Amino acid sequence: MHDSDTNRHWLIVEYLVPLNLCLLNHNASATSETESCIIYSMSDDKDPHGHIKGGIYDALLSQALQSDLASSCDPRLIDLADVDAEDSHSAIAQYLERLFTSSLSTLRGRDLADRQRRLVDQLIETLVNELGDDWAERFNLANPLQRLLAVHSSEEDRPAHRPDTPLARSALLTGTRHDPSLVSQLNKEFAQADRVDILCSFIKWSGTRLLMDSLRVLTSTPHPDGPRLRLITTSYMGATDPRAIEALRELPNTEIKVSYDTKRTRLHAKAYIVHRETGFGSGYIGSANISRAALSEGLEWTSKVSQYELPHMWQKIVATFESYWNDDEFESYGCDGLPRLQEAIQCEREPANISGSDFPMFDLRPYPFQEEILDAISAEREVQDKHRHLVVAATGTGKTMIAAFDYRAWAGSDRPSLLFIAHREEILKQALGTFRAVLREQNFGDLLVGGTDPSQSNHLFCSIQSYNSRKMIGFDPDKFDYIVVDEFHHAAAPSYKRLLEHVEPGVLLGLTATPERSDGMNILQWFGGEPTAEIRLPDAIDRRLLSPFQYFGVTDSEDLSGIRWQRGGYSIEDLDRVYTGNDVRAGLVMEKVRETLLDPNQSRGLGFCVSVAHANFMAKFFDEHGIPSLALSAESSKEDRQTAKERLVRQEINFIFVVDLYNEGVDIPEIDTVLFLRPTES
Repeated sequence: MHDSDTNRHWLIVEYLVPLNLCLLNHNASATSETESCIIYSMSDDKDPHGHIKGGIYDALLSQALQSDLASSCDPRLIDLADVDAEDSHSAIAQYLERLFTSSLSTLRGRDLADRQRRLVDQLIETLVNELGDDWAERFNLANPLQRLLAVHSSEEDRPAHRPDTPLARSALLTGTRHDPSLVSQLNKEFAQADRVDILCSFIKWSGTRLLMDSLRVLTSTPHPDGPRLRLITTSYMGATDPRAIEALRELPNTEIKVSYDTKRTRLHAKAYIVHRETGFGSGYIGSANISRAALSEGLEWTSKVSQYELPHMWQKIVATFESYWNDDEFESYGCDGLPRLQEAIQCEREPANISGSDFPMFDLRPYPFQEEILDAISAEREVQDKHRHLVVAATGTGKTMIAAFDYRAWAGSDRPSLLFIAHREEILKQALGTFRAVLREQNFGDLLVGGTDPSQSNHLFCSIQSYNSRKMIGFDPDKFDYIVVDEFHHAAAPSYKRLLEHVEPGVLLGLTATPERSDGMNILQWFGGEPTAEIRLPDAIDRRLLSPFQYFGVTDSEDLSGIRWQRGGYSIEDLDRVYTGNDVRAGLVMEKVRETLLDPNQSRGLGFCVSVAHANFMAKFFDEHGIPSLALSAESSKEDRQTAKERLVRQEINFIFVVDLYNEGVDIPEIDTVLFLRPTES
């Protein structure tokens, strides 16, 4: 496997440094104890006047640096110190690494590889002359230059993936989208490890299930030197999930130790130590506990320490873990340890007395990302004299808030007429509450939906159905100064087209998360062919504006190949016949819910079904199997639809099974689980 010419000098240096350490350590007894400890690093260490820069150093003193110091510095202002004989080989090798890197990188030309090899051969010849001819074959590089990546016991055990950073070099993972995630690296490391040691303050089920597959592979066979997996954790802050500890304890060839007294000893260290008999171990040291947020989402900084590159660091990491492992503070967790762990966690979780006045007031200023969108809208008005704007923003990023803030800024101290159009009563109620909160005016606006009769017609939050049935198209085109159309991707429908072709507002603001329509119809025609601002779902997640999600695909127990295909989708009638009353499929759904969630009876979820009958069946099935649930549809009473959300938030029920409801625009931040129980394009 050839590396590029631009990296070859780095590879050769990587090879030479351990050789020099070997030589220098071999002759350590001959090293003078009077050597100075300042290294001339050949870095940019001079100011514009040619003087050595003031500050602290840690470099060996070369003759060039010694000369520079003598010519430009007062000797009374220079600190020198002797090098410890036991450390001199490491200091000199570090100096030589920088020297080799600089020398090899200056070589150019078509014969680059040959010139680098000749230089390396001369260096190796010097080492052989010092150590003896028996070392020659051990030092000489193969031709062509290649890396040994692995030696497998069989073809079947060849790993699918290697870690993304070299095993021979240390690295820093920062949790940004430019770096691989910590969980991806740990899974790749565990898959090729001989043993693994883990040290962390707490362990969450959400993180454990991300690592479980690779840990099962790791622990599937015994190891002659002890357990394949050793883990140290605590009950600190009550953050650990007992289910996660139990799942790890049940792994074979695994040992766990727990600190139950976190008042006396608080463990904040986090380390994932991957042992390899090849000598290419890795230690991941940082701030990440075993939780989904830390391993895959948070801006956690984690240093990967290479055993090969930094043996002194590796030895410190391994020795420190061993000292914890043998400390009486950490007690072995066995099959009878669950009750004690639960008790310790419950003690840690005892809530403090917090009064309602301690909670912060809601901040009605735009978030920075919303400010960006508002600035883009304002720029279109002021620079382009454009007053039709489309905001494409992922659900949950506050599209309605953006509309309210923009209306407030555009209106100034006045309250120009406003029409807010949506297709669901729930969306309109939320929008009305948002505008009232932003405007600080609790009497602002009225609903026009269903059979309601607003007390005024200047500020209306109106359903598209009511707009057409109440014949509002008879109003003057300029009746409303500011019009908001929510879920604007519906605009290609005839009911919306009638509205848009009639009105002539001072401002038209369209809001949507998904401007692309499956039928290919273009909604951008209303806005000059392009949106004003966009923040799509992946970008919103990357910017920590939305909760990242884990998507679990479950193989359906039913074969849909015989289902009719109608109007771009499966026949609802056929799906209903296959799914409704199907205890086997419902049982599979129930099994996967219990397997995936920490505790289904503490969850709040939605289940999307194919029909009213299917929703009723699933709600009844879950209810009868110990997970309180109900079904909702357009056929449900208004009272049931209004109270269902409150009951879900209070956890009186754990799931709402719906059909043609909550597809878009619903605001229930407490929801933690969504079940797609029908074919979906989501």
